[in-house]
Amino acid sequence: MNALRRACCAALLGHALPAWADGSALRIGVTAVILADQSAFLARWARDLQRHAQLPVRFVVRDEYRPVMDLLLGGAIDAAWICGYPYVQHAAQLQLLAVPIYQGVPLYRAYLIRAQGEASIRGWGDLRGRVLAMSDPLSNSSWLVAQHALHEAGVPPDALRRSFYTHGHRHVCEAVAVGLADAGAIDGYVWDTMHKLGIPAARKTEVVWRSPQYGFPPMVARAGPLSLGLRRLQARLLSMTRDDEGRALLAALNLDAFAQPTADLYRSIGVLAATVPGSGLGAPPRTVSATPHPVALRRRAAGVH
Repeated sequence: MNALRRACCAALLGHALPAWADGSALRIGVTAVILADQSAFLARWARDLQRHAQLPVRFVVRDEYRPVMDLLLGGAIDAAWICGYPYVQHAAQLQLLAVPIYQGVPLYRAYLIRAQGEASIRGWGDLRGRVLAMSDPLSNSSWLVAQHALHEAGVPPDALRRSFYTHGHRHVCEAVAVGLADAGAIDGYVWDTMHKLGIPAARKTEVVWRSPQYGFPPMVARAGPLSLGLRRLQARLLSMTRDDEGRALLAALNLDAFAQPTADLYRSIGVLAATVPGSGLGAPPRTVSATPHPVALRRRAAGVH
């Protein structure tokens, strides 16, 4: 995407965002979080960040990484919690603010999941003629890792009966649970957290494969000197373990803390991307078939108990 197109997309996508007269608000882009009470949680987190940043804070939620990246790179938002894959694609234009610590390390894994008891799927090599759900074309765990794993298993993309994007890792799990997909490529942290929270779709699926560890999705800002508000945001993220409210917010996210990351943490994602056709810097991944809308997935999942 060239600079002009990115700026236009940012203007269009950001049009509905509230405009603060003094331009001092912190706008943080995120994709959908795991929690069922997403709006209430983000409002609570925004209040906490606002107290520490001493600025209005607004979370801007989008279904996919692409619009979040367009907003960030176009200047319509100030920071974003993104995947390591788009960070690697745009590393020259971004800087790392913080990385979550999960189970003691700033790392996570990709999972391949199947419906509980579906013994015919034991790994990637069993997906010939099957339907695979993925979350997002800019997801490391759900697209990049999946493409590499399929190749290593000798399963070309056209050997699948179908593949589709669900616009969220939670929806990958729901698609597998209700039978819209035979298997799903999912962020392991998301599946683990769904399972811990007792979300029915996670209890109806199981993990059959785990990837090596990769750098956890980071909080980033555009490259360049950080504003006072962004410095305060970073300081708050790094200090959340020091007070009760910060620890409660981390517990709700199933995280231990946030830490200061380095670019080396995402080196393995760059190495992986170099082996996957269509994953080059700034190049969009191969288009797959139409996606069931998340609302349809939720309606189907409502029958899963």
